[in-house]
Amino acid sequence: MSVSKAALLEFLRLHRYAVEASQAAEGPPEAALVGFLVNERLELFFDSFDSTRKVANLRRDPRIAFVIGGQTIGDERTVQYEGVVDAPIGAELQQFKRDYFAIQPDGLRRSKLPGITYFRARPRWIRHSDFNVNPAEIVVFEGAALSADYRAEQHSVTRERDHLDEPWQPKIEREAAFNPFTNPRDGTGGSENPAPLEGLE
Repeated sequence: MSVSKAALLEFLRLHRYAVEASQAAEGPPEAALVGFLVNERLELFFDSFDSTRKVANLRRDPRIAFVIGGQTIGDERTVQYEGVVDAPIGAELQQFKRDYFAIQPDGLRRSKLPGITYFRARPRWIRHSDFNVNPAEIVVFEGAALSADYRAEQHSVTRERDHLDEPWQPKIEREAAFNPFTNPRDGTGGSENPAPLEGLE
């Protein structure tokens, strides 16, 4: 069954924190953990300080990305979220702050400190991945599916990964090969000429 926009919102509201990524002026993207609020339009609201890297990055380049979920053992659902930020003002900012402080009480304390800044991220592309089911279900929301009108749910795109017979798992049986004190040939320690790993000759 395809994930609806309402179900996506419900999943996001189960979470209080997201890994956020912004683009540095020079060099690689930079990531941080942020507390957030999500509203019915799937906009994410969060705070930070002027002294942080992300604030400098976002003021120069408003593009932003988040990963949400994957924190609960046994729940293999995540959301990848890409969008752009702005800084709400006036009555809109005050409403965001009231809602934000209700679920992030520490935000009220931060609001009294100098240099606090607020951002609102508006979505441009969202992917919900569910590896709890077999086959895995991938649903992408973009374009009309991200409009404020919930009747646009039919514009989401469902991509079932039929080639995955079961959720991906690391090959634990080969983990010993990555132990520098273990001989991959027989699992014992210390060999100056260990046998090559299969497929790595």
